[in-house]
Amino acid sequence: MRICIVGAGKMGTILSDSLCLQHEVAIYDREVQRLQYVFNTRRLMSLDEIKDFNPELLINAVTLKYTISTFEEVLPYLSPRCMISDIASVKTGLKEFYANAGHPYVSTHPMFGPTFANLRDLRRNHAIIIAEGDHLGKVFFKDFYSTLGLNIHEYTFQGHDETIAYSLSIPFVSSMVFAACMKPQDAPGTTFSKHFDVAKGVLSEDDFLLSEILFNPYTPEQVERIHEQLGLLLDIIKAKDSAKMKSFLSQLRENIAK
Repeated sequence: MRICIVGAGKMGTILSDSLCLQHEVAIYDREVQRLQYVFNTRRLMSLDEIKDFNPELLINAVTLKYTISTFEEVLPYLSPRCMISDIASVKTGLKEFYANAGHPYVSTHPMFGPTFANLRDLRRNHAIIIAEGDHLGKVFFKDFYSTLGLNIHEYTFQGHDETIAYSLSIPFVSSMVFAACMKPQDAPGTTFSKHFDVAKGVLSEDDFLLSEILFNPYTPEQVERIHEQLGLLLDIIKAKDSAKMKSFLSQLRENIAK
């Protein structure tokens, strides 16, 4: 299959490296210097070259903020039969866009960030395939993600964003609060050091990615839950209520066990 990837960032190059041995792959990025580290893949320098390459599948791997605008820029250079695809971590607005795009589409979310994932062993990582997409497109990505060892799940557009609000917003916000309270320490404890590494990893992500995940319309509800639980814990600590603390910790352990 002829596959064109738009966006030669971290995820774009990972996808290129993973697909190029089985398919004819080309990659395009407006910042041409990003293409110098791409191998076994055709490097496209202009939108006209995308038209000449005539891809059967286009994977939009640009920064989340520019996903839809990049589609709008590239669509005039694609054959009507070309399937279009995104890997955005928040799907807000994409269902409506695809409905009017005039192309078959498939939407997925590979949930292995280059910051934390061991790219040689992704068996503990996950990928989401959006249920509303084209059947053949979903089959393609299911096969592809299976070769990477990912655990595959299928959600609707809405179900995806609800799930991401829970699975990403809670750890992201917790890490940000941790970082906001941080001060230099000469002898940090082991637990502190582990939290520090996680927070450092989260904050190394692209600002637009962090912002868009937190601007997910389902995120405020999750942040309110954090606020509520912090308030409850603060009341227990101020009252030095051992019984309530024991009950609170028991509930936490039960939640983790699930």
